[in-house]
Parts: sequence; C-alpha cells; structure tokens
Amino acid sequence: MMISFRAIAINTLLLSGSTVQSFTTIPSASCLAVARFQQPNSAASSSPTTRLHNNAPRHDVRGGEGMTREMDPEELKIQAALTEHQQNAPKLGFPTDVRTLIQYNHGFAVMSTNSKANPGFPGGSVVGFAPDDQGRPVFIFSGMSTHTQDLLADPRCSVTIASKEFKGAADGRVNLMGKVTLVPPEERDAMKEIYLAKHPGAFWVDFGDFNWFRMDEITDVRFVGGFARAGSVTPEEYKSAKPDPIAGFGGAIAQHMNEDHMDSTIAMIANAIPGLVVEAAEITSVDSLGMYVKCTRTPRASDQPQQFKIRLPFPRRVEQRKDVKDVIVEMTRAAKAAEVN
Repeated sequence: MMISFRAIAINTLLLSGSTVQSFTTIPSASCLAVARFQQPNSAASSSPTTRLHNNAPRHDVRGGEGMTREMDPEELKIQAALTEHQQNAPKLGFPTDVRTLIQYNHGFAVMSTNSKANPGFPGGSVVGFAPDDQGRPVFIFSGMSTHTQDLLADPRCSVTIASKEFKGAADGRVNLMGKVTLVPPEERDAMKEIYLAKHPGAFWVDFGDFNWFRMDEITDVRFVGGFARAGSVTPEEYKSAKPDPIAGFGGAIAQHMNEDHMDSTIAMIANAIPGLVVEAAEITSVDSLGMYVKCTRTPRASDQPQQFKIRLPFPRRVEQRKDVKDVIVEMTRAAKAAEVN
C-alpha cells in the first residue's frame, strides 16, 4: 500500500522535535482530519498563509516533489488499534484537567501585562502564585516591580501556567486571561495562608512594600494538553471544576514506576494495544481514571525512533492511594498472563 503525505493526520500525541522526521499515520477514517503536506516549491506554498481547502491550516513538509512512502500493512494495523484505543480511553475532561494542572503546579507562571513604560507592548514576568479554593491565582508583588505598576494602570493580563512535569510541547499548559486587582484588606490574612501553603519559604509576605493581588475576574481559559489535544474552558466551567484528588500524589507514583517498574508499564501498553511494542515508557502523570505515558518506539520498516504520549486507562475509577496500587498490580498481572498465553 502506498501512503501519500497528502492524506495523513495525527491522533496520537507525537513528540517529533523541531523538524518533521517521522510521524504516525492512522488510517481510521472516523478519526482522520485529512491534512495536505504541500512541498515548499509548489504553487500552493507561494501563498503567505499556509492553507488547506482555502481556509484550513496545514503543515509544510520539506522534501522532494511527489514524495510518497510505503507503509507496512502491519504498521497500519498497529496505528489503527492505537487510534481506536485512544479514542475510547476515559479522560478527566478539560475543566478538571485545567483545574488539576493549576492546583498541583509548582507555583510559578509567566504573567503578561500591558506595559506602562512602553505603551502598546506586552511586559512578561515570571511570578509566583497559589490558587485559592475557586482556582483564582493569588500573587504577592513588590511595589517596585514593573508588573505591579502595569497592573495598577491596567489590570488586564494573562497568566500562562505549565504542568509540573512540563518538558516540551506534548505536556500540558494553561493560559488564564482576566483582571488582576488588589485584594481587600480584610481578605489578606487568608491569602497569606494560601500562598504560604504553596511557597512555605516566602518570607517576603510580611514586607511592608509588598501587596496582595488576585485574578478575581477570569474571562478566558485556554488549555493545551499536548499535540492534538487543545481547547477552551468557560470561566463558569473552570470555577465549578475540582482538582482530581489522585493527581495530587500521582507524581510520586509515576516516579516509582519509572525508576523501578518500567518493564511493567511496557507490558501494560502491549496488553492494552495489540501489536504496540515500545522500547521505553515513562509515566508523566497519574489521575483517578488512568495514566499518561510518554512512549519511545521505532516503527516497523524504519530506523527513526519516535516519541509520543498515550493515555493508559485504569479498569475502573480509583479514589485512594491504595486503589492506585491495586489497579496497577491488577493490570501488570493481566499483562504478564497475556504474554504467557
């Protein structure tokens, strides 16, 4: 079977790096968004905006004219099985994902303000924050900071928060847009308690020239969970969502599995997705419905290793730490039994 780059789409979450060297082809028509990879020297690529069907975005792939690649039939079967599995794998949902990411973040973000000193330009700062019980970021800023002066002149800003395990484009990040204003005096003690829970060494909270701020009005929430997984959440959805309880200690579970039991994770993937044999499987996060795993494999008839992230669901929802251990042991035993059979 000859597969042209003109009809390839991605539903897996690839980590291919800065250049397109290899990628997954998925034949299932129900999940394909047909993408045309036009050569740079073609007539269509002369347009200043890269488009498909007149108005949809596409990716340019560098290479020769009429470039095609033969796809191994067995590889196509593996990709179809992977696609079907990922479509049906239970996930938390965007509102809970966003709220969870912000709750268990390391407590630092990039704030973009409207510059007072340079009108018309954005100002960027790395700032500490802590979310309150409604998910609103709380800050404490020095009166001398440029972002403090920017906010006092114009409270509109955005805050970009990456997941605690963020290492690249396949990992989650959230952008909150809204207005950051001074916290009323009667609420400042409560804000101090919230902030110190996230940043216990923040001795400057008692300095007289530092002021408490909070994003009281959130107007837009944008979420990117990785390649092929992005969308928006309404402020109302965000406010009503609760952090996933398992994700709070999921990092420790992931670390233990990655350091001591990666062979079990590899076996669980092979059991869940027939034919998919990976060389490495690093769990990046754990929640009440399953795990996200960054996999490394070399596709059939290829010498180019590829990395991508998949969802590996639990057989049932878990609610306590012991439950996570129980389901992972259960999944591991099932995978080992499948290997024997």
